[in-house]
Amino acid sequence: MGKKGKTARLKRKPAPKYWPIHRKESPWVVKPASGPHSQQTCLPMTLVLRDVLGIACTRKEGKLILSGGKVQVNGIVRKKDDFPIGLMDVVSMPDTNRNYRVIPSHKGLFLSPISSEDAKYKLSRVENKTTTTIGVQIALHDGTNMLIKVADPKNPVEVTYETFDILKINIATGEVVEKLVTKEGNTAIITGGKNIGVQGKIVEIEKTEAKKRRQALVIVEDNKGVRCQTILDFIFSIVDKEEPKVVIESEENAVV
Repeated sequence: MGKKGKTARLKRKPAPKYWPIHRKESPWVVKPASGPHSQQTCLPMTLVLRDVLGIACTRKEGKLILSGGKVQVNGIVRKKDDFPIGLMDVVSMPDTNRNYRVIPSHKGLFLSPISSEDAKYKLSRVENKTTTTIGVQIALHDGTNMLIKVADPKNPVEVTYETFDILKINIATGEVVEKLVTKEGNTAIITGGKNIGVQGKIVEIEKTEAKKRRQALVIVEDNKGVRCQTILDFIFSIVDKEEPKVVIESEENAVV
């Protein structure tokens, strides 16, 4: 008889290398549940509370904290200890007035402390656009979708969002507050590849003709003048070249 359902087990050795766990402490570790982020690009809630923030000593203590509704992710109370937390998610604990944003680093992912005001907004990158019978559906990097109704779906002039644009969204209302277009001159952070976590100025974006735009080569120069190359799919703009719109805390203030 064939296997049914998901595999609920995950050993520590094949777990993502950036997870802050001891590989030989015990054989098993929490496996992230299906959700907005894949297993290779997320941290399960238990690891965040126990191994990253140090709020809980054991998984059981983490479950008690979560069952009491003490932790919010992007403004929503999450009670499952295996819920996946990924890139640019906002983790809030209202009782202790602690807020964090998940940012990439050279080790993988880390939690950067942010203010209560910054915790009211989340940052999402436009991954795709699809025209429907009533409007345009915008797919974001965190698995959420936005449906924008337009007068003429065949000519949706009302929709100005393009792929790789960064949207600053109010968590409480779901409204887009600001839009940041990914272009040369912007400050960006690399979210994947061997240069993950590097922040710098976008010097050049390759003009693609015979290949997908996601695979376009991008040159990023950090504040020390060192240049590195990645692809556009790994670029997440954080500051506009003309006017700073999005501020990301530095890795030095991170909780790792």
